Amino acid sequence: MVTPLHAALSRRERQIVDILYRRGRATANEVMSDLPGHPSSSTVRTQLRVLEQKGHIRHEEVGLRYVYMPAVPRHAARKTALRHLVNTFFDGSAEKAVAALLGGEGPRLSDETLKRVAELVARAQKDESR
Repeated sequence: MVTPLHAALSRRERQIVDILYRRGRATANEVMSDLPGHPSSSTVRTQLRVLEQKGHIRHEEVGLRYVYMPAVPRHAARKTALRHLVNTFFDGSAEKAVAALLGGEGPRLSDETLKRVAELVARAQKDESR
């Protein structure tokens, strides 16, 4: 299984993977054009190769070009990253993570958002009682 993205990747590698999740598929030139700063073509191609070796991305040959895409579906990467975040910053406690999201640290959540969160909690309670 691929390791959590935050733990295994440098800032630039994370940026590249984020570009590929956002675009779905991209050539090295397309990735390069979306990156901040002015990375060289050889640097970006090297980082793509390293990300592929680490198992985070894969490529397909389309004509003479390599087209890169994430190796793990977004929903699976999201779950792994969230699990890593909860374990790292909230001692593995979903309750602490939810409390931080609902607490006064960020912008106030709308009543509609709070209603949807309450519905998710009710659904989880219902599923657990089965």
